[in-house]
Parts: sequence; C-alpha cells; structure tokens
Amino acid sequence: MSSPGLRERKKQKTRWTIQEHALRLFAQQGYDATTVDQIAAAAEISPSTFFRYFKTKEDVVLEDEYDPILAELFAAEPDDRPPLAALRDTFRQAFGSMGAAEKHKAFERTKLTYSVPALRARTLENFTATVDLIAAGVAARVGREPDDFEVRVLAGAVVGGLVTAIRAWIESDGAEDIAELADRAMAHLEAGLTL
Repeated sequence: MSSPGLRERKKQKTRWTIQEHALRLFAQQGYDATTVDQIAAAAEISPSTFFRYFKTKEDVVLEDEYDPILAELFAAEPDDRPPLAALRDTFRQAFGSMGAAEKHKAFERTKLTYSVPALRARTLENFTATVDLIAAGVAARVGREPDDFEVRVLAGAVVGGLVTAIRAWIESDGAEDIAELADRAMAHLEAGLTL
C-alpha cells in the first residue's frame, strides 16, 4: 500500500486544521452558537472551501481518519485468526497507538456528539457505516458476503460493544481508558456474552 501523495496530504492537513478550529470554537461558544462562517474565518478559508471539505457543520465533528486505519489494521491480521480475535487485536492496536493529544481530541469530539441532539441523530448514520466497514472486513476474512445476515449480526454486536465502551469513557469524563474499555467489550463478545 502506497502512502498518499503531497496533494492528498495537504488536503488531509487542511481538513483536520478546519476540524481543530471548529472544536475550539464549539468549546468556547457552544455548538449551536458557532457558525460555519466563524469556523471558516478561524481556519483562514472561505465558507465555500469549508464545504469542499465537510458537507455540513455536523460533519466537521463526526468525520475522522480512523475507518481506513481500522480497515488496514484488520486486513493485516493473520488469516487464521477468528474474526472477533482479529477485531480485538485491531482495536487494541488502534486505541493503544493513540497519543494523549489524539485521545483528548477524540474525547472532546465524542463528548460533543453526545451532548448535541443534531449530532446524536447523525451518529446513527455513522454506526451503520461502521457496521458496513466491519462486515466487509469480516466477510472477506471468512469467505462470505458482506450482506450475509450472520456477518452483519457479528459486525453489529462489535459496534454495540464499542458504543458501550465509548459511552462508559464519556460517562467517566475520560478517567477510564478507552483502550481498556474497548478491549473489555471485545473480550466479552469473544467469550460469548456470558453473564
């Protein structure tokens, strides 16, 4: 797999710079009180440039770079690993490699998502996309179709486990470690959800 070219790296840098300014403004003024024009001005871009990077104001909070990273890590897992074990390792690597600043940014974005009704509603779409992403990876691993019912049930259970871990992280105000919570959720799934 080749690394992105200079142009693509510049676009990604601009995208995450816009997001950082937006998150700062949301923290200072509140989500509803912050306009796209204010975000654009803070990022030193035009509003039309903002909309080339993000379709909506909600997207500036919800979009991140993690899905391609997770897909790549999962694909790199040994072929003989069962899907849940491979997913558990994937999440352990992904969350474990996040530095303090990156975890803080993810925490602030997630906390904002839980506190703003418009963002909570859009999060459901993201869950569906994440189920699709996981189902595609699992299907490739086990030689089934991504829309196979059992494959999608497994992917949905994984997303449900992650949502529970993320919620516990937010409710602890970041005191609990997201990597440990996610690993605990995946271990519970791997053990067969026994109580």
